[in-house]
Amino acid sequence: MKLFLIIIFTFSLSCKAQTETKLEPKLENIAWIAGNWKAEAFGGLAEENWSEPSGDSMMASFKLIHNGKVSFYEIEIIREVENTLILQLKHFNGDLKGWETKDETVDFPLVEITSSKVVFEGMTFEKIDDKTMIVSVDIHADDGSVETATFHYTKE
Repeated sequence: MKLFLIIIFTFSLSCKAQTETKLEPKLENIAWIAGNWKAEAFGGLAEENWSEPSGDSMMASFKLIHNGKVSFYEIEIIREVENTLILQLKHFNGDLKGWETKDETVDFPLVEITSSKVVFEGMTFEKIDDKTMIVSVDIHADDGSVETATFHYTKE
């Protein structure tokens, strides 16, 4: 009987995950991303600070500190464009020299939003609870390979 209940419980959780309601591509549906987040990553400390939605966008700054020095920065935005959302970012060295050319951005079009997850092509934000978020990012190497980096963020 106990095994039967475990199977039923697992099945119901699986069904819930598969049928979670998709939300409209509106910034208010992802406002839970806003805040000051920190995680251990790449052998250092990652800090990501997201603004509340305003002006049809959300903005973030990111920095990675390794051995007491900034390895790199990012400026990120999520904005509403033509009835969808897009995440765009630019990278900078510790001295603010850009990685991308002047008018180039790294773009992540929206795939879907649920109450606890925002999926862009190549980047996913998952709300675990009010103080915990997991961000997964696909990193493309020069040789064409792709590695997924996972950040286990805690909100301050």
